[in-house]
Amino acid sequence: MSWADILTELGYALPATTAPIGAYVPAVRTGNLVYTSGQLPVVDGVIERTGKVGRDVSVADASSAAEICTLNALAAIDALVGLDAVVRIVKVVGFVASANDFAGQPDVVNGASNLLANVFGNAGAHARSAVGVAELPLNAPVEVELVVEVA
Repeated sequence: MSWADILTELGYALPATTAPIGAYVPAVRTGNLVYTSGQLPVVDGVIERTGKVGRDVSVADASSAAEICTLNALAAIDALVGLDAVVRIVKVVGFVASANDFAGQPDVVNGASNLLANVFGNAGAHARSAVGVAELPLNAPVEVELVVEVA
């Protein structure tokens, strides 16, 4: 079964690739690695929710936003090399726009990690960083970037 088939079976659909909001490309391949640019929780061209996690956005909603970011990153990979070229997920970096006293960044980025584990199984096990930040572009609550090994 292909990765795309597994996504569909789990009830997900890859969105259209999100247009960059700056002078960059959504993903770059070098050798057998693909690096995605940071992906925001954009749905149909609009940030799905905005604000700081722990103040304006709940952990559950931010985790769902991280899942959307991850789907956008997978769409960028699919557009560049095809999703079925993915051999394994190497690293996930999640940035969480955090309220001053918020320390639950790992719980938020679990939205990305859990999606990848569900889709890719053992090939979805990855290294990860979950970083709290003061601000993200367009007032997004979360941003996710991926590094994947491809065939």
